[in-house]
Amino acid sequence: MRTLGLLGSLVVVALVGQGVHPITGRHIAPVMGHTGADWLDRPEREEEEAPSKAIALLQLRPGDVVADVGAGSGYMTIRLARAVGSAGRVLAVDIQPEMIERLTERVHAEMLTNVTAILGAADDPKLPPGSVDLELMVDVYHELAAPQRMLKHLRSALKPGGRLVLLEYRKEDPSIPIREEHKMSIADAKAEIEPEGFTLIEVKEDLPRQHILIFRGIVPRDP
Repeated sequence: MRTLGLLGSLVVVALVGQGVHPITGRHIAPVMGHTGADWLDRPEREEEEAPSKAIALLQLRPGDVVADVGAGSGYMTIRLARAVGSAGRVLAVDIQPEMIERLTERVHAEMLTNVTAILGAADDPKLPPGSVDLELMVDVYHELAAPQRMLKHLRSALKPGGRLVLLEYRKEDPSIPIREEHKMSIADAKAEIEPEGFTLIEVKEDLPRQHILIFRGIVPRDP
């Protein structure tokens, strides 16, 4: 579930793509294979994407439960774990066992005790219902093979008032050196995600290349 584009001359093995989205016709990008995990940890990532700034903009609180969906190598996981503190929890989800193994090794090396690794499925993150304050997908949503089914499970996993946050390369900006299928526009994200029980509440454009798209889960009405 972790993204890639072709950034410069980078070539990374990717898993097979999964067609188009039924609402927007967007071509769903292939999932990055675990052999490309080093790209996630590249030294220049902070300069290119400002992930530390992104986490600060999420305004996490000590004690929050955060799901890092498509956690990959754990690059964001360890930063989220520090942001929520020892009273908080990070549920780090990925669909590739090799990524889970690498993430787990990283968590142990960092001596973090507030991270739980979860091997998810392509259509289900395997998160407990009503358990999460914030779900984060960093360059992941555009790769979801079954986005509607995944969003159904993500909606169920949120606590009342919980947020779903996407970081996605801006499709509206042709100068960003990422392949088009690895970008998302605000319009497409809104069109695809809101019908699944969310509402777009804020868009932050503080990062060099990515939108921060913040959705809130809609509280179901009584029948």
